Amino acid sequence: MEASSLVALPIVLALELSPGETPQRLTLGRDEAAELAALAAADLHALVPQVEQCRLAVAGALFDAVELLRPGFPVWATLDELARRVPRGHLDNVVAFGTHEGHMPAQPLEPERTYADGPMRLLPLSLLAPEALAEELAERLEVELVGRGEAGARTSDWLMRALGVRLEHARFLSRNDLLAMTCVQYEHVNLAALWTLLECALLTPYREEATLSARGLGLRYADGKVWIQSPSDWAAAQAIDPTPVELGHRAHELAGIVFELRQYAALLDAHRIAQALESTQASATAAEPGYLLEVFGALDPAYGEARIHAHEAPGLGVIAVTLAQRGENGRARVLANGYPLQPRALGPLVAALAERSGIPAELHALGRIVLDESGRLGAPAEPLH
Repeated sequence: MEASSLVALPIVLALELSPGETPQRLTLGRDEAAELAALAAADLHALVPQVEQCRLAVAGALFDAVELLRPGFPVWATLDELARRVPRGHLDNVVAFGTHEGHMPAQPLEPERTYADGPMRLLPLSLLAPEALAEELAERLEVELVGRGEAGARTSDWLMRALGVRLEHARFLSRNDLLAMTCVQYEHVNLAALWTLLECALLTPYREEATLSARGLGLRYADGKVWIQSPSDWAAAQAIDPTPVELGHRAHELAGIVFELRQYAALLDAHRIAQALESTQASATAAEPGYLLEVFGALDPAYGEARIHAHEAPGLGVIAVTLAQRGENGRARVLANGYPLQPRALGPLVAALAERSGIPAELHALGRIVLDESGRLGAPAEPLH
């Protein structure tokens, strides 16, 4: 049967590590991957005998869920592509891919060290099934793997010896099982809105999806990106009286919004989903590595010098920076707001604002969050003299 007519059914071997355990390595050599593939094939055949009619492909690499659950599922897509190139019957129709001279055969199959410390390691597999069998087999796998998917004792023992770790469990899951498990994990830590966007990006990327974060920040998936409501717009939309007490309360809530946004951005980056900023007031926006930027206007010679101000919150450091000019009657003219989502992004953000306005890249600490009378991010009163 031609490889092009085979339907890929993605599965995963999930390894739950014992507390305090870390694998000595994240990849297996070619021969090791072949040994593991033979064991996995025997386990899967015992669960669902129809797999003998399929080609089993195994990647000898350990991933985190964020690496596997990315738009287009690049790890499985690469595994499937490599497996289709192998002549049918090779190694009894079980194919495995491991390292040669320290490298996997394709870059998407290389695990990232950044995500290597999680309590669960995931080893991707794929069953390439004849088209006539694929639908029935997919349904059987969904049922059998959930109920009886524990890996065999030989497979578990082999993994513990090869990786130098103790395992609590080793079990086979369908990709749908992995999606459901990740959904529960995100909902458990109050990130249900993030999962709504992620699920759309993974399964129905042609659709749009809008939601609100737990704190009420607007989020929207469209055109392959997550569009994020401007935190300054969010603050202005809260309809408050411009009293010091109310502005102080709103500033505290704005800090919480940015803290939440940083969590979302970190996970969206891990899942390789781009972000963009939506601002009702800005003439231009940008989403650079590690920060978001909204621009309202250019320097006006009728106003005073421009400065870059740092809005700060206890425990969070700089949550936003504002480029503003001094104005008459103590009113500042805000030219741009930037939101550093990663600590290392603050320097590049300040440099970008300084270059835009032709001023030194100096950050003036405010020690607090400054809001104007409308509730938006502002700058301290600095009257022209």
